Amino acid sequence: MLILASASPRRKELLGVLVKEFDVLPADIDETPFAQELAMDYVKRMAVEKAVASIQKYHQQGCVDDSALFMASDTSVVIDGCILGKPESLEDSKFMLRRLSGRSHQVLTSLCLTTVAQDHLAVICVSSEVFFRDISDLEMEQYWYSNEPQDKAGSYAIQGLGAAFVRSMSGSYSAVVGLPLFEAAQLLAQFGIHPLEDMSHE
Repeated sequence: MLILASASPRRKELLGVLVKEFDVLPADIDETPFAQELAMDYVKRMAVEKAVASIQKYHQQGCVDDSALFMASDTSVVIDGCILGKPESLEDSKFMLRRLSGRSHQVLTSLCLTTVAQDHLAVICVSSEVFFRDISDLEMEQYWYSNEPQDKAGSYAIQGLGAAFVRSMSGSYSAVVGLPLFEAAQLLAQFGIHPLEDMSHE
């Protein structure tokens, strides 16, 4: 049994491309970066902590399937070494989008896959680069009131209206959306789940 430790509908949809059946069991964690923590270290730590928190919740619910696997992921938008989280207000969103406007930035997406006993744990980080056109303050306000950026790292969604800001990108599109499919398929195969075999019914 595979368990996705995320409440993100985007990650659920992406994982569904690779795996027919899985459960969803998100768990809340403190997502505050440590002082001086590098962005790549932060996103990796978040994925591992999400997986571990989901395992703890799984045990608390009285589940005892020793074959269960847990997948967790984290995505951060990074510019000038600064991690941009989710905006808390219009002004917060405009602050982020002004920093991204007319420039390139990194999107770091981590992926953790572990057994329920955590005796086999793998964690990776995928880096992509996204280039934004110039964005006006009016566009930032209109975008905020679309409700799309309000729960998105960096205050935008590349798979939605936010694509209108993206001049180009280099790297993994699915990772920027929230789950790197190539890397996920590779990790799943290491743990005995083969997406092509699973989806082809062979």
